[in-house]
Amino acid sequence: MIKHIVKYIGGLLAQVGGATDMVRSSFFWLFRSKFEFHQAMKQGVEIGVNSFGVTALTSLFTGMVLALQAGNTINNIFGDPIFVGTIVAFSLIRELGPVLTGVVVSGRAGAAVTAQIGTMAVTEQIDALYTLGTNPTRYLVIPRMFGFLLTMPILTLFSNVFGIIGGYLVASYALGVPGEIYINDITTFMGVGDFMHGFIKSFIFAFMIATVCCYKGISTRGGAEGVGKSTTGAVVTTIVLILVLDYFLTAILTALGI
Repeated sequence: MIKHIVKYIGGLLAQVGGATDMVRSSFFWLFRSKFEFHQAMKQGVEIGVNSFGVTALTSLFTGMVLALQAGNTINNIFGDPIFVGTIVAFSLIRELGPVLTGVVVSGRAGAAVTAQIGTMAVTEQIDALYTLGTNPTRYLVIPRMFGFLLTMPILTLFSNVFGIIGGYLVASYALGVPGEIYINDITTFMGVGDFMHGFIKSFIFAFMIATVCCYKGISTRGGAEGVGKSTTGAVVTTIVLILVLDYFLTAILTALGI
């Protein structure tokens, strides 16, 4: 039992070390080589644009559920569904917006990135890049990392908007809350710091997803079966890390007054 635990911890530390080395190499090549702008834009489209629909749909119904549950609960306690807009907006912008966007992007784009790079690894295409004098980190990792960092905050912004719209629809048509009151609750109590709270989280989640998925892809071994294992491992790891990081980021940002 102890032997298996030690082996697991050793493997985990090795992966952390490998991912850290990949990030170090990314920063090295970012400032010492030509930036693959075309590849970065292509990855931005594949990661961001192709994830927009599922992100918007997820956030829309999340906002609707938030408004319905909050409105009914408050109505049962106070006899009037007050501050529904505030509850929906704060929940989405500070927490659920970046978290749900990260989970959706991880499951959709993160899995695709891991599978793409993993397939290149098991078919020796990455070794061919070395042979041609092209560093795989510069050609594969940096454009994808840029794509995640560029699109995740934008997707989070749209996620917040669609979630608030979903809450507005339920508040107006199911709970009888006037639209002006719903919007006024948000504009009265919501500040720039609340927006920045979620915005900062989206950048950190994007960096983490890009790092984990690219490393899992590059380190793939074992043919088609290995690609499947790496893809599954990348998605599971990123989702767990999003939830773990969300707690610590919330604690840190709240302590800093953001």
